[in-house]
Amino acid sequence: MDYGKFKYEAAQKAKEARRNQANTILKEVRFRLKIEAHDYTTKLKRAEGFLKAGDKVKAMILFRGREQSRPEQGVRLLRKFAEDVAEFGTVESNPTIDGRNMVMVVAPLKNKSEAKAEQNAVRDAQRAANKQAARDAKGPEAAETAAPAASAE
Repeated sequence: MDYGKFKYEAAQKAKEARRNQANTILKEVRFRLKIEAHDYTTKLKRAEGFLKAGDKVKAMILFRGREQSRPEQGVRLLRKFAEDVAEFGTVESNPTIDGRNMVMVVAPLKNKSEAKAEQNAVRDAQRAANKQAARDAKGPEAAETAAPAASAE
């Protein structure tokens, strides 16, 4: 066996392993206690996108002034948030008060590498469909341009 070939193949395997490696990142979504319904849905969709991509989500409620005397409302809001994202992730750490903030961490159901592989498969299928559509579009065009040229002769 050629040692240079062996070293090259080992380097290629290591490179492929690094390419497929994915780090889970902790993304953050911040709420206020008195959040409107539309703002809540916007934050919810953002968190769902993070969880679909395989990242953990840290939901944080910021308390200001008299809101600090009502932590049970913050727990209620975070529980509602956890129920709304239940199909994409599970609660990793229950709501805890950290100074003026209440924090809860939601972990994704799919890990980062599975989510990345799924995205790549969807992207490859889309590219193949686009290429096929381009070929189909060129086919009739090429036939139409060839027909007038043949009739002119």
